Amino acid sequence: MSMFCFQCQEAAHCTGCTIQGVCGKKEDTAGLQDKLVYEVKKLCYLVTKVRKNGIVCDRDSKDNTLADTIMHSLFITITNANFDNTAIQAQINEVISLQGRVTQKLVANGISVEVPVKVGVLSAENEDVRSLRELITYGIKGMSAYGRHAANLGFYDDEANMFIVSTLAKLLDDSLDGAALTGLALETGKYSVSIMALLDKANTTTYGHPVITKVNIGVKTNPGIIITGHDLKDLEELLIQTQGKGIDIYTHSEMLPAHYYPAFKKYPHFVGNYGNAWWKQVDEFESFKGAVLFTSNCIVPPRPNSTYKNRCFTTGSAGFPGMKYIPMGANGKIDFSEIISVAKTCQPPVEIEKGEIIGGFAHNQVFALADAVVGAVKSGAIKQFYVMGGCDGRHKEREYFTEFAKALPLDAVILTAGCAKYRYNKLNLGDIGGIPRVLDAGQCNDCYSLAVIALKLKEVFELDDVNKLPITFNIGWYEQKAVTVLLALLHLGFKNVNLGPTLPAFLSPNVAKVLIDTFNIGGISGDAKADIARWAN
Repeated sequence: MSMFCFQCQEAAHCTGCTIQGVCGKKEDTAGLQDKLVYEVKKLCYLVTKVRKNGIVCDRDSKDNTLADTIMHSLFITITNANFDNTAIQAQINEVISLQGRVTQKLVANGISVEVPVKVGVLSAENEDVRSLRELITYGIKGMSAYGRHAANLGFYDDEANMFIVSTLAKLLDDSLDGAALTGLALETGKYSVSIMALLDKANTTTYGHPVITKVNIGVKTNPGIIITGHDLKDLEELLIQTQGKGIDIYTHSEMLPAHYYPAFKKYPHFVGNYGNAWWKQVDEFESFKGAVLFTSNCIVPPRPNSTYKNRCFTTGSAGFPGMKYIPMGANGKIDFSEIISVAKTCQPPVEIEKGEIIGGFAHNQVFALADAVVGAVKSGAIKQFYVMGGCDGRHKEREYFTEFAKALPLDAVILTAGCAKYRYNKLNLGDIGGIPRVLDAGQCNDCYSLAVIALKLKEVFELDDVNKLPITFNIGWYEQKAVTVLLALLHLGFKNVNLGPTLPAFLSPNVAKVLIDTFNIGGISGDAKADIARWAN
């Protein structure tokens, strides 16, 4: 085989991509990403040696170089984030340069710098060890993505960052058996909660708590820029720089929840959301006609006959060959003048739908509605909550989630976050006593909000176990941030979480059995009505 990757839900044959990634990743890109992940682990191995020997290595206590390098490096290896070999190689060089600084300290103190060489997924021969190492690695990749967004707003969690360093170092240690790695995976869940809480704090401190908002899904008459991905700081800079320029700003996919934050409501040219989940961009960016800005992952390689590729720009951890990359300046700002100039030459978007969708039901807003929600549960108007957060994807089998939402009884409410929402957020599912039957908390990281809401309901109903709540988890997963969310849920005590459309290919039979036996992790049947009936019993 020319490559091996099984980190996403679309892994070929639910086993692994061995020639080219289903995501479009070529073998040379896969090889560079494997090397980058290894070099990050090697860096962490060296740093851990420094710390164990009490050597002062960092320039000062406020130097976040190490954390920023690790988070950015792992972020660009997440599925659909970066396909640019030049950018990946440059990051490898940066990591190796940082290794050199650390190595000098070790050598100066007479300490060995020999590091185990374990490049690529298949470097671990034992399938259970391999499975657990990858489960942990993917959880940390998701943590790094969330941590990077928080860092862009000036927020860091030093304890979580130290955990990431020590844990990545341990993944090169062959003395750790299955039990030790299982414990490390569960500890990854603990710090996954910390990082998601940090990003929630960063976003809400900077932009205010999300509020219930109706978002336009039609179009205006000005040329536009469509922004996709997850980074709110990038959106803020774009909105500031496009004020008064005759350009409208639209969100796509995971950027939709930006409309819920109070700070962005002051921009009249922030006009709505265009289109659907990330995988539809190859059609929707054609009809959009304007410039496109990728701020993080969820890039789909454009078709060979694409007319929009030359209108695409990337920033942050995103990258694709032939797309213009806009770096952050020395002042911490990003200069969007080039994409603005391109947008001015474009035609207005072609309308593909009309109307509005409603969202903004993050934990603070739901707490404000607590009396109404609790009253509806106590009266029997709401009998069940279904958490249907997570990721969307291209495969036809994901129509299951639409059918599931349609088939739910009228006394059920859907709690959602992430792009999985696009499978049902435009259905006319109505409300229960004024409470919408689809409560959208935001981006995939806002699955944290859904957990906070559930824990609050546990408190309100004076239950001793969150699993006694009338909540069923039916989660669609795609990439590594979903692994972070899953590990966080397990740490918080949630059980009976159902994952689909398939269980992860990176779970060996033995590791899957541990998760099933301990947490009752389950899959979906593919038959929406049958699953609803089964889970109701």
